[in-house]
Amino acid sequence: MNLMDIRRNLAYRITDPIVGILSKSGITPNALTLISLALNIVTAYVIATGHFLLGGVLVLVSGSFDLFDGALARLTRQTTKFGAILDSVTDRISEAALLCGLLIWYISQGANLEIVLIFVVLIGSFLVSYIRARAEGLGLQCQVGLFTRAERVIVLAIGLLINQIFIALCVLAVFVFITVVQRLIYLRKQDKIEGD
Repeated sequence: MNLMDIRRNLAYRITDPIVGILSKSGITPNALTLISLALNIVTAYVIATGHFLLGGVLVLVSGSFDLFDGALARLTRQTTKFGAILDSVTDRISEAALLCGLLIWYISQGANLEIVLIFVVLIGSFLVSYIRARAEGLGLQCQVGLFTRAERVIVLAIGLLINQIFIALCVLAVFVFITVVQRLIYLRKQDKIEGD
């Protein structure tokens, strides 16, 4: 069993009991996606005002909505190309909003190292997602890598909850670029296989 299978099985164990209830409520997957986005924007404000413990809790809550929208779409057979695009776009906005919340806080504190780390994490996170999107646009699958969005959300949430944001940013800065390299190596191997 590889890392992708472990992630998928864990996600199913978390989402299955709740998605059954959600499917009877009449709420749509796209509505869940937009609720998640709204929660992330509120969370970014909470973080920007220095309320890190509450911010960490809200990151986990809004992150759970991100799990449920795709699971609900699959269960209710409401998967659409637009829904997938909306989910991807709101994920990028949400991640950027959270990091910008931190950026606003650290600018007010004059913490230059943290500011640089936030930019590094933001660039790396976008590259991880961009590589997958570009690969899939070329007909290649690319879900490999240590730090997908779920891992990034969890590390950020833990950093906020225990007030160790500098350490969380360092971990994210290292592992997002490891993931970028992993994806590029994986796609290079895929390209060689298809070229043979």
